[in-house]
Amino acid sequence: MASSGIRFGFWTPTFGGWLRNVEDEQMPTTWEYVRRLVQRSEELGYALTLIPELNLNDIKGIEAPSLDAWSTTAALAAVTKSIELMVAVRPTFHTPALAAKQASNIDHISGGRLSLNVVSSWWEQEARMYGVQFDKHDDRYARTSEWLDIVDGVWSQPRFSFSGKFYSVEDTVLEPKPVRKPRIPLYAGGESDTAKDLIARKCDAYLMHGDSPEVVGSKIADMRERREKLGLPPMQYGVAGYAIVRETEAEAKRELERITDVKQNASGFANYQQWLAGTQLERRMSIEEYSVSNRGLRTGLVGSVNQVQDRLGEFERVGVDLTLLQFSPQYEEMERFGELVIRELATA
Repeated sequence: MASSGIRFGFWTPTFGGWLRNVEDEQMPTTWEYVRRLVQRSEELGYALTLIPELNLNDIKGIEAPSLDAWSTTAALAAVTKSIELMVAVRPTFHTPALAAKQASNIDHISGGRLSLNVVSSWWEQEARMYGVQFDKHDDRYARTSEWLDIVDGVWSQPRFSFSGKFYSVEDTVLEPKPVRKPRIPLYAGGESDTAKDLIARKCDAYLMHGDSPEVVGSKIADMRERREKLGLPPMQYGVAGYAIVRETEAEAKRELERITDVKQNASGFANYQQWLAGTQLERRMSIEEYSVSNRGLRTGLVGSVNQVQDRLGEFERVGVDLTLLQFSPQYEEMERFGELVIRELATA
């Protein structure tokens, strides 16, 4: 069984759901729904929410609505009290000094609860639509490296200058500095050696797609070794997961069958194929996993209360500090998980 040491986070549904083959998940793509959801999550004991950033909807199809991540995060900062707000940021869409300024401002609105999930863009169609440079894989990480240097520099120094291949800033002043010390935490994920080396050198936490405790544990061991060789302090480690918890395993499996009834003509299938073409994942996903994003079903958080608690314990033992969960329909399932898993672990 997991202890209360593991933090429970969740993805804020800025795309109206997570299931590519279920058209209406009863999760409206509205500010009102997101506000209600995140405010309730604080009462249930969730520690963090990730606000993903895409200007197009890759789950329901590009014609479907999606919420802007940064303005949503600023609004959430003003109407929440305790939850950490991890907003995704893609360097090609946000110049570094301006992003650092916005982040510092949101950090002040929240009272020091902001963190960033730094994501290298993968969607070429979206970049073209929004007039943004689309870099090939290694160039994306070279750009991200410079971006991170500037963000850290303007947060930490009274004046900061930088000249690189992708960005230049001159004698930049950023005030007020962020509330969080030593800086706003930087989370990032990636599976290529280029990505892992960069994250080990310049970020504070490593985020992973869903996978078994054995695979996740090997990734954590690898990142710990990279980090130790650099003489840097330990990182935090998070893993994505799609959760289905029920009173019995049979009930959970019935729900699993419902969400994995894949229809290959779903609107998001073309975007899924683009994503596969633009990434360097270690393994290709099965068509069944197409129905749930971020390899969430591989985490294995499906079953009875005891089964899910035991599985969380396995992840905690291999070094996972944070779970980033997805649910559908989100409000009802997040409440169920909070009551059956989080509260019980907190009082164990």
